Amino acid sequence: MDPYEDRKRKYLSPLDKKEAKPLTPVEAFVETPAETEQASVTDQPLFPMASLFEHITELRKQMIKGLVVFILFFIVVFSTINIWFPYVTRGHSLIILGPLEVVKFYMTISTTLAFGLSMPFLVHFLWGFVKPGLKEEESRFLGLYAPVMLVLFLMGVAFGYFVVNPLSYTFLVGIGAKNFDVMVSASEYMHFLVMTTVPLGLLFELPIVALFLSSIGVLTAESMKKIRGWSYIAMGIGSAVITPPDFISQLLVLIPMVILYEISIYLVKRIERKQIESTAQ
Repeated sequence: MDPYEDRKRKYLSPLDKKEAKPLTPVEAFVETPAETEQASVTDQPLFPMASLFEHITELRKQMIKGLVVFILFFIVVFSTINIWFPYVTRGHSLIILGPLEVVKFYMTISTTLAFGLSMPFLVHFLWGFVKPGLKEEESRFLGLYAPVMLVLFLMGVAFGYFVVNPLSYTFLVGIGAKNFDVMVSASEYMHFLVMTTVPLGLLFELPIVALFLSSIGVLTAESMKKIRGWSYIAMGIGSAVITPPDFISQLLVLIPMVILYEISIYLVKRIERKQIESTAQ
C-alpha cells in the first residue's frame, strides 16, 4: 500500500519540495506590487504633515477673524465709554487714585466688555473649526443647544446685574458706613461688578452641561438624585467662593443654583424617557 496514496500529495517529503528559483539580476531590482504597497504603508508618517498644516492654517484663519471682531468691539466700546458708563456705575460715587489710573481703568473695562460682546462670534468661529472633527451626535447636540447656551449665559449675567449686584453692594456698603467713610474706587467697583455677574452667567449653563453629559452616557437622572445632597454642599461652597463674603450674596446665588440643578434632573429624565420610547418603537 502506497503511504502517499498514489502520489496524490503535492510533496512526498521535505526533500522533494522544489527549491525557489533564484531571481535574475533584473528581477532583483524590480519590486513586486505587494512589496511596493508594504513599503508605502511603512513610509507613511504617523501624523500626516499636510493634514496638520491644513488644520493649523484653518485655526489661524478663525483666530484672525476673532481678533478682528474683538478689535472692532474694543474701538466701539472705548469711543462711547462716556455714554454708557453712568449706567454701569448706577450713580455711585467712585474715586480714582491717580491720573494714569483713569487710562488703565478705561482700557481694562473696554477690554472686558469687548471680549464679552465678541464672545458669541468667537464661539461661532471655534465651532466652525471643530465641527468637522466631531461625531454626529456631538455635532447635532452642540448645533442645537448653542443658541440656548448663549441665552442662558445672558440670563445669568442679567440676574447678577439686576439682583445680586445691587443688593450685595448696598448691604456691604451699609455695613461699612456705620463705622467708616466708605469710598469705593472705580477699579474695585468694576471688579465687584464682574465678580457678581460673569460667574452667574457660567452657572446658568448647568442644564446644558447636564444634558450633554447625559447624551454621551456619562450622567443619568438616577445618579443625579443619588448625589443630590453632596451636590448641594458643593454648590454652597461654590457660591461662597465666587460671591462677595456676605450671606445675602451667597444665598442669592445658591437658590438659583439649586433650582437649575432640579431643572437639570427633570430635563435629563425627560430625555431618557424619549430615548426609551424611541428604542421600544
